[in-house]
Amino acid sequence: MRLKTKYFGEIECSEEDKLFFPKGLFGFEEEKEFFLLPFEGSGGSLLCFQSAATPGLAFVAMNPFSLKPDYSPVLTKGELADMGVERSEDLCFYALCVVRSPVAESTVNLRCPVAINDHTHRAMQVILEDGSCHMHHLLSEFGQKEGDGPC
Repeated sequence: MRLKTKYFGEIECSEEDKLFFPKGLFGFEEEKEFFLLPFEGSGGSLLCFQSAATPGLAFVAMNPFSLKPDYSPVLTKGELADMGVERSEDLCFYALCVVRSPVAESTVNLRCPVAINDHTHRAMQVILEDGSCHMHHLLSEFGQKEGDGPC
C-alpha cells in the first residue's frame, strides 16, 4: 500500500507491518493503526510511529534500551493479557520523544512506553507503575552509549 507520511514523503508499506492499537495512543485514542518506520542512519534506535490514517500525525520514538541498557519495563497482569503474552520480556518497547533544538534538550518518556507484540502486531501505550522512570528524561542525561535491547 502507498502511505503518505510526515517525515518520509509517500512510501510503500506492507499491510502486514501495520500495528494495531486497540486503545490508540494517549491523547490520540481515535488513531488505531500505525506503522513503525526507522529513520535512515539511526541503526534502528530512532524510529517514527506514523499514523496509517492521518499523514501529518507521527511520533518520534527511540529504542529505550539504546539509552538505558538496564531499562526493564514491567506490565500489569491485565496489560500482559491484553497483549497476549505472559511476561513483559516477550514484548518490544519504544519510548516516545519530544524533539527540540538543540537536540540535547529533547526529552524521552520512559514512564509511558509503547509495548508491541511482534507476533500479533498488537500494541499499546502503558504507564509503568514502579516510578523509577519519568516522562521527561533529557537526552543529554544519557550521553553517548551503545547497546541493543531485546527488539
